[in-house]
Amino acid sequence: MKRSAAEILREYGPFPGADHVHGVTYDGQHVWFASGDKLNAFDPDDGTPRASIGVEAHAGTAFDGQYLFQIAEDRIQKIDPKTGHVLKTIPAPGGGGDSGLAWAEGTLWVGQYRDRKIHQVDPQTGEILRTIDSDRFVTGVTWVDGELWHATWEGDESDLRRIDPKTGEVLESLEMPVGAGISGLEADSGDRFFCGGGNTGKVRTVRRPKRGASAVEGSK
Repeated sequence: MKRSAAEILREYGPFPGADHVHGVTYDGQHVWFASGDKLNAFDPDDGTPRASIGVEAHAGTAFDGQYLFQIAEDRIQKIDPKTGHVLKTIPAPGGGGDSGLAWAEGTLWVGQYRDRKIHQVDPQTGEILRTIDSDRFVTGVTWVDGELWHATWEGDESDLRRIDPKTGEVLESLEMPVGAGISGLEADSGDRFFCGGGNTGKVRTVRRPKRGASAVEGSK
């Protein structure tokens, strides 16, 4: 496994009225983050707030290209970002102990925080399709360029991990500075991870390793 220090590129926030960041996602233009009683969008180019939706938002957030998905306690809500309406809800696999959320391969990927698991879930029914075990608390999940990454946060230690989606083996770890925990995770199509900063109210960007470099290292 390759270990290296995470390179923080930028910090956003804290934002007015949002003193805690839970889930984080990116719709191609705006970064959305959950702050308990609403979803907030800002422009990652300049950090300017762009929109907010009043909806329960206690953990992970995801975007499927058209709709937002948001964990609220023991359920996952499907939300139209244009109207703010909740269109559908399905049960969350952790029954309220869920953390990160991501969309990939037509399914949802849900982190189960203290149980240290990542579930692949049917977005229509909430059925668990498969489960990957981790050895640390799971606080964020994202897929990018065919790679499954998740965030961990225990005590003052936090890292970003690229894992084998079949076995859960950790292939690469980017270690965050002490005290810079990750409470939600998303990636863009470039070289950025967007990381929720928990009760700091901040969102940080961390440089994502070049895909070729990761692929070579992961093949060792």
